[in-house]
Amino acid sequence: MPATMLTMRILLRLLCAAIVVSAAPAWADVGADEAAAIARRQTDGRVLSVDRVQGGQRGTWRVKVLTVGGQVRVIFIDAATGRPG
Repeated sequence: MPATMLTMRILLRLLCAAIVVSAAPAWADVGADEAAAIARRQTDGRVLSVDRVQGGQRGTWRVKVLTVGGQVRVIFIDAATGRPG
């Protein structure tokens, strides 16, 4: 096999690997730490716990937060999109 063809095959594999690596966040779920940060920003409180629960077709994060006023609130964060709801 000529050297140029071998070089092209290597470059093609590297390009494919780069595409796969750069596309990874597109299908990655929101993690527990990110769900806690979203709930903390929404309530301006202290996160007490984060649990993953099954909500319909996709997962949901259930984040328990202690507000500044001393109330405990439960915030649900969509695990796929990161949207509260």
